Amino acid sequence: MATLSIAANGTVSAQSAATVLPTAIKTLSQDDFLKLLVVQMKSQDPLNPKQDTEFIAQMTQFSALEQSKAMQKDIAGLRGDQELLQADALIGRSVTLYDGKAVVAAGVVSSVDVVDGTPKIVVNGKQYTMNQVLSISVAQEK
Repeated sequence: MATLSIAANGTVSAQSAATVLPTAIKTLSQDDFLKLLVVQMKSQDPLNPKQDTEFIAQMTQFSALEQSKAMQKDIAGLRGDQELLQADALIGRSVTLYDGKAVVAAGVVSSVDVVDGTPKIVVNGKQYTMNQVLSISVAQEK
């Protein structure tokens, strides 16, 4: 098991953890950060204590990181919703699909399936991703 060493002045060293588990994931959760902060405060030198501004700066940085992670998750959700709306708008339209080498299909989009969170348009009974769409036009009346 990896351990963190804490010096008498309250500094935390993760070097021992890196040498014990070189392939371990080196991310800290908010709980880990708070535990380290408490240990730093408990083991600081009473004659030379750390300034509260140092702790506040650390908390601010960690808070900003957590907010950034939450924002990334929200943006990814919005991106998924946008892709679904774009695929939905293609229902009933004629499309030409391309696989990067040649045109693979052309036809009317009959439906949209969501596979593993990714919308797939259905043309001629087969599923295609949105990035395979080469052209879009109004479906021809029969």
